[in-house]
Amino acid sequence: MTLKELSQLYYLNREIEMDKERLEALRARASAPGSPNYDGMPKSPSYENRLERYIAEIVDLEAIISAKITQCQHERNRLERYIADIPDSNLRMIFTLRFINGLSWVQLAFSIGGDCTADGARMACNRYIKKTNEQNN
Repeated sequence: MTLKELSQLYYLNREIEMDKERLEALRARASAPGSPNYDGMPKSPSYENRLERYIAEIVDLEAIISAKITQCQHERNRLERYIADIPDSNLRMIFTLRFINGLSWVQLAFSIGGDCTADGARMACNRYIKKTNEQNN
C-alpha cells in the first residue's frame, strides 16, 4: 500500500467536513426569509423557484455526503486490516494514530511519548511502506 492510499481516509474525512459546511450554508440560505414585497410589484418566477432550487441542492448534497460516509467506512475497514498485518506493535500504533485518527506527526509523537519524535515516527513509517512495496514488486 502506498502513502497516497493510506492517506485516503484523511482526505475523505476532510471532504465530508467541507460538504457538511456547504450543506449548513445551503440550509441557512434556504431558511432565510426573503425581503418583503413593499412595492406590491410581482416578483420574477426565478425568485419563487429559489427555495425549490435550494431544496434540490440540499437533497443532492445529503446524498453525496451519505455516499462519502459509506466510502469512508469501507476505507477505514481496509486500513484497519492492513494495519493489523503489521508485525511491530509500535508501527501499528504509529499507523493507527496517523492514518486512522488523522493526527499530525507532532501530535502522534506526543501521544506515543517516550523517545518517539515526529521525524522518527515519519521515517519509520516511510521505511516500512518502502520495504513492503519492494517486497510486493
